[in-house]
Amino acid sequence: MLPDLSERAALLRRRELLAHVLGSTPAVLASSRPRPRNYAADQFPFRAASHFLYLFGVAVPDGLGFYDGQSWTLYLPEPGPDDALWDGAVPGFAEVSERTGCPVRSRAELPAVLASVRGVATLPTPDLETCADLAGLLGREVRPGRLLPADEPLAEGMIALRLRHDAAAVAQLRRAAEATTPAHLAGMRATRPGLLEAAVRAAMEAEFVARDVRPAYQPIVTVHGEVLHNLKYHHELRAGDLLLADVGGESPGGFACDVTRTWPVTGRFSTTQRELYEVVLRAQKASIALVRPGVRYREVHLAAHREMARGLVALGILRGDPEELVVDGLTALLFPHGIGHLLGLDVHDMEDLGDRAGYAPGRTRAKEFGHRYLRLDRDLEPGMAVTIEPGLYRVPAILEDARLTARAGDRLNREVLARYSDVRGIRIEDDVLVTAEGCEVLTAAIPKEASEVEAVMAERR
Repeated sequence: MLPDLSERAALLRRRELLAHVLGSTPAVLASSRPRPRNYAADQFPFRAASHFLYLFGVAVPDGLGFYDGQSWTLYLPEPGPDDALWDGAVPGFAEVSERTGCPVRSRAELPAVLASVRGVATLPTPDLETCADLAGLLGREVRPGRLLPADEPLAEGMIALRLRHDAAAVAQLRRAAEATTPAHLAGMRATRPGLLEAAVRAAMEAEFVARDVRPAYQPIVTVHGEVLHNLKYHHELRAGDLLLADVGGESPGGFACDVTRTWPVTGRFSTTQRELYEVVLRAQKASIALVRPGVRYREVHLAAHREMARGLVALGILRGDPEELVVDGLTALLFPHGIGHLLGLDVHDMEDLGDRAGYAPGRTRAKEFGHRYLRLDRDLEPGMAVTIEPGLYRVPAILEDARLTARAGDRLNREVLARYSDVRGIRIEDDVLVTAEGCEVLTAAIPKEASEVEAVMAERR
């Protein structure tokens, strides 16, 4: 895949800005290798490492981008004698150079170039094989998820660039959202009792295949929404179940969409399902209403908990002052994860760099259950893209854990909670772009009002 010529200016500007941060410090970034599924010739679809893709926009295996302290050069593998037979014609170096605005040379030349350069910074890729390649080239340790002091300026520079999306990146985020909307509509329309979860997943992914895009992550399509990262699809859909679908597409340029919707298998929410669904929806709306420049993301997270507490008190599931219930961790028993995360080229953007990307300098993760899973604690700025995804889950392993529930006492009314046994998990998630005036919900076209969801499902044949 090559970038459009219209994206060339953005790629040039990104490399220029990173060069300004690095000054005379040399750096190399790898695109990563294809990964075998079970033997060398049977490979997973190749996805270039996100930092490389951000700067060069080209998804070429075994590529390396090198900054020598003054300018950037792409080093790419020479085509093999049999490549055209198996993979078809590949773009030549001249075409890649034209599309990326970067000089291109043979990868075989890079070791000799690096031999005379000291103090080269890099960012590890997620795969060990490419890290081993980088370690050999640089003569030092390179491991996934581990930064050496020499690499930290490069990491900080990349974070500073990728935190706020430029116009080209925003356009890609919109394309990802546009591809995701029909997938969720297809999932709602395909759902009916007697099918397997896999059938709904297939209907949703068919919309991606029809548009020649990929899922941005492994889809979650499950009637067991209380299992947050449930990747099993063998359960039969039954009347009375809710189906949780966490499914997002990836744009042609590699940017992610991350959306969750929850809908009733029968096409209509029961009274109890609708009551809890509305609690989650109000929490999501309250959180989105806070998204604007200058607001600390942790406050967005806590706003969801406060709204959740008010809703659960109104239903009689929790007793007490909503603010105290949040402080004492009672809402975390039913909403145990963070409100969301950064979104960009990675669905959890830049998490390969750990909390360095998600947490502003001087801020660290909370120690309390639930709040410690918050992936982002920065002040919001125009150009940031985040997810807003509150959820409510009846997780037996949490509710039966005496250590976690010790402070609840009679403030958690288990008798009332038991009346909501037809709810295992509900999550409602949208992608939100911070603008100069406030925010824009990029995924607003995907229905989430209970009546709208029911109306879409009424269209089923």
